[in-house]
Amino acid sequence: MADKKRHVVSYEKMAGHQDLEAAFALKYPKGFSDYLTDLVKYPKPDGSFFYAVTVETTEAVYLVKINVKTDDLEDVNRWLEGEEDAENEAVAGGSADASDAAGETLPDDNISQYSTGGDDE
Repeated sequence: MADKKRHVVSYEKMAGHQDLEAAFALKYPKGFSDYLTDLVKYPKPDGSFFYAVTVETTEAVYLVKINVKTDDLEDVNRWLEGEEDAENEAVAGGSADASDAAGETLPDDNISQYSTGGDDE
């Protein structure tokens, strides 16, 4: 038996390879996020790196590159100082005041506006 061909393909560009998509879905039925231990870090000649999982089909072995955001020192410091939480609250608060496509505003989180006044009714 001849050796299988080896290919590297990004997860985003996997769509054109039906046999690869089927093998990926079989190996990772709920997506790869449940199998983060399968991710392997591969170095590039320029000193950078990428993460990938191995998926095998009947004709080839693929390294499927997965985009992984890793925290850097600046991200960690921002989290420790609480800046990230403040930014997330600002974004969440800003979207609640925005109008939707029909021009109506979204309701606020104040549930007291829905109160009937007591348990007597």
